[in-house]
Amino acid sequence: MTTLAQYLNTKATTPALNDVITTVTDVGKTISQLLRKGALADILGEAGNQNVQGEDQKKLDVLANDLLLDALAQNSHCAGVASEELDDATPANVDGSLLVLFDPLDGSSNIDINMAVGTIFSILPYQRQGQVSKNSDFLQAGNQQLAAGYLLYGTSTVLALTITDNVVMFSLDPDTNDYVLIEENVTIDADTSEYAINASNYRYWRAPMQQYIDELIAGETGVRGRDFNTRWVAAMVGDVHRILCRGGLFTYPFDTKYANKAGKLRLMYEANPMSLLIERASGGATDAVNRILDIEPLDIHQRVPVVLGSKNEVDYIKELHLNYSDK
Repeated sequence: MTTLAQYLNTKATTPALNDVITTVTDVGKTISQLLRKGALADILGEAGNQNVQGEDQKKLDVLANDLLLDALAQNSHCAGVASEELDDATPANVDGSLLVLFDPLDGSSNIDINMAVGTIFSILPYQRQGQVSKNSDFLQAGNQQLAAGYLLYGTSTVLALTITDNVVMFSLDPDTNDYVLIEENVTIDADTSEYAINASNYRYWRAPMQQYIDELIAGETGVRGRDFNTRWVAAMVGDVHRILCRGGLFTYPFDTKYANKAGKLRLMYEANPMSLLIERASGGATDAVNRILDIEPLDIHQRVPVVLGSKNEVDYIKELHLNYSDK
């Protein structure tokens, strides 16, 4: 068996990067233990406040955020930390060479019903060593990421990670408390018959996305000539994990439900790390037209539409958008 520590030591990565990944994944072990205790640990229910996104926080949202923030602040290689839950990035060690961004508990609305949730993280280079980090230091395109991954807390705790040109998966062994390698070179099939979308927002989508979903629903009697199945976890980490395991498409497209939001998902904390994983597993990731990893961020809490997964479906959606005319 190959453990995460052994895997990291065999890769041509820096000790700093390995150490920061280890810090994040060690906190993941603690979060996993808390989730297993559930109501017994008094972690269920609302925390009684909202995050910077205006969303009600769960108790474990706050706890997971604090655990990650405290651990990374003590890591000498981490110059700064940005969390989806906090207004601004938190400076850490001025001599550090890395920046870490995370969504501490993606899908937290699933906690109280004992469904899958996860932690998503992204690691960027820090360009101003010796100086205190600030929000603007994090505004790097996703193609600059040195590593990205997620921890899925489900029937078992699984780590998906990319630090080179491929994607690997580990499972947390409850007996040894080590992450053990379970799959190397994760690859997504270019074609799929599964898709994930929140169909309740149909009336708010742009016409090309409505057309796409209409075609899938028509199945073998429509222009696609085959049936498709809907799968929806209501947690991006769960839907992306399914896609990495067996292919599929996930999309939270642009909609007009909220005029001040270009999309629901956050570029820096969700879209970028997940897009890096998907692309390195031979999939595609766009905002319906543009490659997500090429987007130059303007704000650490920027939102974007997301279309990712099996490459032929991602490309087909892009084609529909490029060819659409409302005239």
